[in-house]
Amino acid sequence: MTFDDLGLAPEILKAVAETGYTTPTPIQEQAIPHVLGGRDVLGIAQTGTGKTASFTLPMIDKLSRGRARARMPRSLILEPTRELAAQVAENFETYGKYNKLSMALLIGGVSFGDQEKKLDRGVDVLIATPGRLLDHCGRGKVLLTGVQILVIDEADRMLDMGFIPDIEEICKKLPFTRQTLFFSATMPPEIQRLTDTFLHNPERIEVARAASTGAGIKQVLIKTTRDGKRDLLQKIIDDEDLKNAIIFCNRKRDVSVLERALSKAGLSAGAIHGDLDQSTRTKTLDGFRKGNIRLLVASDVAARGLDIPDVSHVFNYDVPSHAEDYVHRIGRTGRAGKSGIAYTFATREDGKYLAAIEKLIGNPIPTQEKDAAAPAPAEATPSEPETAAAEDDGKKEAKRSRGRRGGRNKDKAAAEPSQETAQQNEPAEKTEDKQPQKTAKPEEKPARRERGGRGRDRDDDQPVVGLGDHVPAFILRAVKLPKKNTKETDDELEAESEDA
Repeated sequence: MTFDDLGLAPEILKAVAETGYTTPTPIQEQAIPHVLGGRDVLGIAQTGTGKTASFTLPMIDKLSRGRARARMPRSLILEPTRELAAQVAENFETYGKYNKLSMALLIGGVSFGDQEKKLDRGVDVLIATPGRLLDHCGRGKVLLTGVQILVIDEADRMLDMGFIPDIEEICKKLPFTRQTLFFSATMPPEIQRLTDTFLHNPERIEVARAASTGAGIKQVLIKTTRDGKRDLLQKIIDDEDLKNAIIFCNRKRDVSVLERALSKAGLSAGAIHGDLDQSTRTKTLDGFRKGNIRLLVASDVAARGLDIPDVSHVFNYDVPSHAEDYVHRIGRTGRAGKSGIAYTFATREDGKYLAAIEKLIGNPIPTQEKDAAAPAPAEATPSEPETAAAEDDGKKEAKRSRGRRGGRNKDKAAAEPSQETAQQNEPAEKTEDKQPQKTAKPEEKPARRERGGRGRDRDDDQPVVGLGDHVPAFILRAVKLPKKNTKETDDELEAESEDA
């Protein structure tokens, strides 16, 4: 089947042909005829299967007949992130170049004034994120009573980001007779409830098992340590034929830290996360698409729906806490029938997240055998803090021992044997009772207890009244009068004898 068989208008087919596409994907082949027929559609397909074109192409065809009115858009597309909204806007510009349709993009990070000017002129297609759309509704700048087609894209991502209450509020402002197109890669129970509420007798289209991964993606799991991730990442980048890659981190702070480290190592890297302003995010994505940036370090804001062609590698620098995010992350590679590699770095703490991912995708992630690329296994790490602590304790004990030896007189220091000598002179049966691990630990100090206290001879067993069993070393130190004082005392004694 070709696009000519789907019943699209000649202007749209001409625009599609100029992009180089000739054969529709399965989701496009099944969804486009139902959308053109006015049916509600529930589309379930993994990322990278062409879901965006499955609703933009028939929408352009249907909206080409009619005229927009001021502040009353004829269609509404809700997207969870700014990047997805901007990408859908690019699709409308590409496929609708021969149709005179107006479009407005309502996303954060852009001034309200420019967006309001477009709304005042009237738009056929309104693409928005839920939060910014509600802001305009609260200002009275947009009315949703004229919406004929509603598209809720990446619904499961909307759920993860907490947008479901906003979507429910938006739907209350829409006419009941609208056509609703609902697309999602997974169908958790909450999303199923939304489809039962918003859709009327929908046509369910499921071109792939929910939460399945692309067949062209080679998945690799590498068990490592938290501190070993960065060296492992750089080694894989140096060793493999890596054209470009997206590296996913769970936290925005880690995205910035890793991007700076890669740039410092001489690699072409850029960062994208939710705290960056929109102009910076757009500039970074454009640089990655054009090849000016080789490594894109991103949070999950870039995991859903971004159509970046020819991504050769994806790295899960952190295992995602939500199993569905794994499917969307690795779906950035192996798109449109191409092949790709997805690496996942897992530590000992990621066990429960890995179990949830493997349960969702229905099979275990192949684990890479230990080789030169992999650091020491995670099981070796617990002994490192204990070794460091033992070394610190040993250094502190040696310092205390030097202080005690310095406080004694030379005769007593020479008379007392060292701790190793005392252990060698112990009876054989006493040595056998000791455990080697305990004698090696400096905190037990068996030799000091034998001496009966600091600063005392072992032969001195007489108790000291008033001081207990501990006698400070300075009390036992021999006191010698200075020579000057001794001479003066002798002169006084001579003078007294002469007087007598």
